[in-house]
Amino acid sequence: MESLGYPPAHAVAHKIEQHFRRHVELAGIKAKIPDAATIERLINAAFWASLRREEGRAPTISLAYLSPEAAGTALLVERPLPLSPDTLTRLAPAVERPGIHLGVWPNGDGELRVWGATRNIPPLCFVVEVIEPGLLVIKHRRADPEGKFANVAVLEGEQIKIVDAEGTLASECPDFVTTLLGFDPASGHTDNVLLPLALSMRAHGHGGSLLVVPHGTEAWRQSIIWPVPYKVAPPFSKLGELVRSGERDGRFKDATDAIGGLTAVDGAVVLSDRWDVLAFGAKIGRTESGPFVGEVLVREPILHHAPVTVHPSELGGTRHLSAAQFVHEQRDSLALVASQDGRFTVFGWSQRAKMVHAYRVEALLL
Repeated sequence: MESLGYPPAHAVAHKIEQHFRRHVELAGIKAKIPDAATIERLINAAFWASLRREEGRAPTISLAYLSPEAAGTALLVERPLPLSPDTLTRLAPAVERPGIHLGVWPNGDGELRVWGATRNIPPLCFVVEVIEPGLLVIKHRRADPEGKFANVAVLEGEQIKIVDAEGTLASECPDFVTTLLGFDPASGHTDNVLLPLALSMRAHGHGGSLLVVPHGTEAWRQSIIWPVPYKVAPPFSKLGELVRSGERDGRFKDATDAIGGLTAVDGAVVLSDRWDVLAFGAKIGRTESGPFVGEVLVREPILHHAPVTVHPSELGGTRHLSAAQFVHEQRDSLALVASQDGRFTVFGWSQRAKMVHAYRVEALLL
């Protein structure tokens, strides 16, 4: 089967090459960009490796197209190995932890070889990551000083999704979506706290809702059914204290995982925008005079995706409907909803459109 190739690799390779060349040109930096044929080869190897097993486990690997000289401090093998599913499957247990990439580069006769492993990835370096069997993400580190990773495309079986960063940014998207796209938001708010919270929410698999409300105001209480079974008094401020002190050690992960775990409880977690937990298990209601949300504009940050206006009942279950209602009333808030099936939706109010926007962002969280 591996000799037949993976058809989406061929279909998407040229577009991905164009994406990388355009971004290298815009950034004004020197970067080695793989051509379409090389991109197809890298994707093919990653895809077929993803369907194999090593000691009963599916491999999770990341391939980076860069030379050993461009990787800085790295682990080098004396004899570079052929880029094949068999090689990648055998190496997978050693490099499955986040942030470790297998370096791939052509040898003297142009054949791609695995030369070792590295944690150092230069800006706009092509990376293809195996998330699970048949699910690949193509990404790169951005050229900005923060160097956040930005997803370029998601390939799942026969399905291809190419991220449309420019179109999404033009839609007045919330700051969190801007961060997921790999950019710093225009507001200058760079506390990258919601991303690990979102990943933690998604990881526990129970589904959940997180409401982010302005600190120092009680307006959000009008859209919650009282009494709340788990009101936090005083507010749990551990995460907020770590953010304000600039500490991002193991305690930061523990704090985000603790809050992410609270979203598994029936009801929503209410979090201030200073990252203090105010309540969990909160049931979203409606203010006495507030209107029901009548429609929501659904967007997905994917190329050629057409935004569609739907009744909020069509978004999913009760979590989605109540989150849309909350943002419709509390327009300076944000709502994050994780579904049990892995879908993830961000709800925000659009001043320009005067309506709730729902961004389906699971492709950006992989």
